[in-house]
Amino acid sequence: MTERCHRKTAAIVGALFIIATAASLASAPFLGSALEGSDYILRLSATGNNMVIASVLEIILAISVVAIGVLMLPILRKRVDGLGTAYAGIRLVEAIFIVASAVSLLYMLSAGQDYAAGRLDETRALSMGASLISLREWSLIFGTLIFLGIGGLTLNYGLYRSKLVPRWLSTWGIVGGVCILIYGAMGVFGTDTSSFDATTLLALPIAVQEMVFASWLIVKGFDTPTNVDEKRAEMLSHT
Repeated sequence: MTERCHRKTAAIVGALFIIATAASLASAPFLGSALEGSDYILRLSATGNNMVIASVLEIILAISVVAIGVLMLPILRKRVDGLGTAYAGIRLVEAIFIVASAVSLLYMLSAGQDYAAGRLDETRALSMGASLISLREWSLIFGTLIFLGIGGLTLNYGLYRSKLVPRWLSTWGIVGGVCILIYGAMGVFGTDTSSFDATTLLALPIAVQEMVFASWLIVKGFDTPTNVDEKRAEMLSHT
C-alpha cells in the first residue's frame, strides 16, 4: 500500500467512525418513548415514519461498521498476523446484530399497523411485541456493547503493537474496550442498558476515544514506517 493510499484509507476510516457514531446517536430521538411500556405495540402505528428512519440509521451504522473492518483488514494483517482477519470478522458479527435490531423495528411497526387495521388481535399483538422487543434488546447488547468491546480491544491491541497511532491513544482504546465489555456483561446479567444511569458512564471512554481516534486519522493519518523515521530524524536533529 502506497503512502498516498495509506493516508486516504486512514481518512476514510476516520470518517466512517464518525458516521457510525452519528447514525447511532441520531436513531434514538426518532424512537423517543415509542418502545416504552408492555403495550407499546398497540400504539406504534402512529410513529411509522420515525420507526423507518431509525431503522435506516441503524442499517447505515451496520454498513459503516463492516466497511471499517474491511478497510482495516490489510493494514492490520500486514503488521500483526491474523489480527486483520479477526477484526474484520468481529465487526461483521457486530453488524449482523445491529441489522437484526433494525429489522426488529420494522417487524414491530408491521405488527402495530396490523393491530390498528384489525388484522391482529390484542393478545397476539402483545405477544409479538414482547418477543420483538426482547430480540432488539439482546441484539443491541451483543452488537453495540459486547462485540463493540471485543472489536475495540482487537483494533487497539493491533494499533498498540504496530504503533500506527500514538500508544496513549491505543491504550485509551483498550481501556475503553474493557469498560464497554463490562457494561455489556452487566446487560447480559440483567442490568437495564437502555436507560441512562451511573453504569452508562462505562460506555463513555470508548465513545470519546473513537471520536479522538477518528479525528486523528483524518488530520494526521497512520504513523507509517516513513513517518516514524522522519520523526526520529527530527528528534535527533534537535539533540
